[in-house]
Amino acid sequence: MPTIAFIILILSLCVQIVFLFRRVKTADRFSHYLLLIAVLLLFATTIRRSLKIEFIALTNTFESLVFFSGTIALILFVYRAKSKQKAISFVVFGGTVVSIILLAVASSPALPKDVLPPIPALRSGWLVLHVAFSFIGEAFFALAFAASIYYLFQKKDQKRQSADRVIYTSIGIGYPVFTAGALIFGAIWAQHAWGSYWSWDPKETWALITWIIYTGYLHTRFVKKMRGKGSAVISIIGFVFTIFTFFGVNYLLSGLHSYG
Repeated sequence: MPTIAFIILILSLCVQIVFLFRRVKTADRFSHYLLLIAVLLLFATTIRRSLKIEFIALTNTFESLVFFSGTIALILFVYRAKSKQKAISFVVFGGTVVSIILLAVASSPALPKDVLPPIPALRSGWLVLHVAFSFIGEAFFALAFAASIYYLFQKKDQKRQSADRVIYTSIGIGYPVFTAGALIFGAIWAQHAWGSYWSWDPKETWALITWIIYTGYLHTRFVKKMRGKGSAVISIIGFVFTIFTFFGVNYLLSGLHSYG
């Protein structure tokens, strides 16, 4: 199913490209439904694997990427369906690219896809909340990332304002969800699994750095009243750190999360 979902995401991206570069601008009424089909297939994969291991399938890299990719695609569908004609096409396009890249990594032959029961340390409801909420928050950060890139290359004030609104709204939703998942639920799970709420594990440290960056975005937004290019750059940096926290820590740094 992930392979079929990957193909459908590619088809959705192709349709989006056609509408993005058409001389006569007309509404894209089709590509977001392809995103929804991909979402259903990816979440069905999670459910199928969960039934086989008799636990929520969010305990290894492959399962996490499938969930992450599907969540981004779902948020894109909701954004496009809710905003309708006001949706920024490039934001959907950029988010779709991120979702495809994540699923491409998940589909890599180098990544184990065996359906295996998790080790005892991973059999915790707190882990499920930790992983699920973290990736849901990060999926909103992906939307903000795409909108931030659009903002930096857009010269028209009205379109910049629309992009800025998407950035702010996405981070405003994603931040508390990510905070709950990465820091609060993560700390509780760490206490249950390792006997310590915080151990300065590399992934814990980089998750904290990511959280500080998005905290900085909200601080400059509310306290310093900063808007525009600076805010977009902070959003982009935040997402780069988000991705490094997942891939960089997993493959470059060893720690308690290495088996994830």
